[in-house]
Formats: sequence, structure tokens, C-alpha cells
Amino acid sequence: MEIYLYILLFLMGIFFGSFYTLAVYRIPKRQDITHTHSYCPNCNHKLGLFDLFPVFSYIFLGGKCRYCKQKIRPRYLILEILSGLLFVLLGYSMKLDLLNLTFTKIAEFSFFVLYFTYIILISGIDKENRKMEKSVLVYGIVISIMYMLYLCIVENATIYRYGIYLIFYIIVLILDTITLKKYAKNSYVTGILLMTITMCIFTGSYITANAILITLLAIAIYLLIYKIKERRNRNRKTDREFSRQISIGFFLGTLNITLLIIALVYSNYLM
Repeated sequence: MEIYLYILLFLMGIFFGSFYTLAVYRIPKRQDITHTHSYCPNCNHKLGLFDLFPVFSYIFLGGKCRYCKQKIRPRYLILEILSGLLFVLLGYSMKLDLLNLTFTKIAEFSFFVLYFTYIILISGIDKENRKMEKSVLVYGIVISIMYMLYLCIVENATIYRYGIYLIFYIIVLILDTITLKKYAKNSYVTGILLMTITMCIFTGSYITANAILITLLAIAIYLLIYKIKERRNRNRKTDREFSRQISIGFFLGTLNITLLIIALVYSNYLM
């Protein structure tokens, strides 16, 4: 029975992956992500049913639009497959079983699906636009509060730890409001801080701290390589200008999910 469950989870994951690619493209453009029919971004032709099946449509169409023959970026296929594998690994680490599903396991799985949606959207948009999207950050705060309420009410978790996280949220939001009023723009730094708090709530301080450390190390190496390559370039950018192009949220989100899955699978293996 487990193989059927994993097939179901993989199919669920690739459909979510298809949604992620759509949302990452549309949200920064302020386009509707739920009611507007899917279309080719090159020729604007509405896509039919057989164009929308994740992974399989890409393969059968040869990676091209059926109507304008424009090549579809491979990242769509890659994200859909990775999303399917992510759902399978999450189900495996939680030891989901069709014959023994409990409310707790379903709730935990659902919350982490919501969290994966958040972290992939915020990371994907940051990679493409180097921007912490406000609407996605708000979504992350909402699901974090829901998850904390669930843990405190259903699983009797200590309220003090999550009370501290709420205080952190409030402080950062106040700072963001002050920055917005003063400079008339959203602060990238406060967005990263809000993202980090959400990561702590769902994945714990240990995994989040490791994600931050590895991100800082990766950025340092990236800057070093850039300096070596551009040493003789008279028009090279300053460190500050170059650092503003680095998508910190993308690094953080990718590492956070990677470390979480490794930790879950490893702990499941030990059990």
C-alpha cells in the first residue's frame, strides 16, 4: 500500500510544483494566480488541458509550446520533479501510511505543505527579482500563527517559545513600517528577518542557524570568486553594489528545505 501512497504524493507534489512556477512568475507582476487561465508567456495563447499536466506535458511536447513552438525553460520541469520528490520524502520521513492515517499526521503534513509553498515562493521570487514579496511574507506570518496555535492547543507545546517568536514578528513589522514611511519602499533586510522567524517556527532554531551559516559562507565564496574574476576590470562594481544583487532569500530557503529533509530522513532512518 505504501507504493500507492508515494505515487499519490508524487503526483500531488508535481501539481503543486506547477502552481509554484505559475505563482513565482505572476505574483511580482500583480497577476491573479487562482482564476486567470494559464497561458504561454511568449504567445499569450491559453493552454489546453493536455498542456497543463505537470512533467508529462513538458516531455510529450518536447519542451516547447504547442502553439508558438517557443522553448519552455527547463526550470519548470526541474521544479515540478523536485516538488514531487519533496512531497514523497516528507511523507516517508513522517511514516505516512494509508491504513494508519491519524489527524496529527495529516495536520503536520498539511502544515508543512503550506510551509513548503511559502518557502519556495519567497525563494523563487527573490531569485528572479531580488525582492522579498510582501504578500508572500504575510502569508508566511499567517500560517506560522496557525501552526503555533495548533501546536499549543492540540499538541500542548509550550507557549513561551512561540510567544517570543510573536514578539519578534511584531518588532520586525514595526521596523518595516518605520522604514517604509521613511524611505517609501520595503526593506529587503526586514523581509529576510521575517523569513528567518518563519523558518525558526517550522524547522527549529538549529536547522535555521545552519542554513544561515552556510548561506553566509556561500555568499563569501561567491564574492571572493567575483573579485578574482573582476580584478582587472576597471569598471567593476563596488562590493555594496554587487552584494545588492545576491538573492539571500533564495540561498536561505533552498538550504532550509534541504537541511530539513536531510534531518527528517536521517531521524526516520535511526528510528
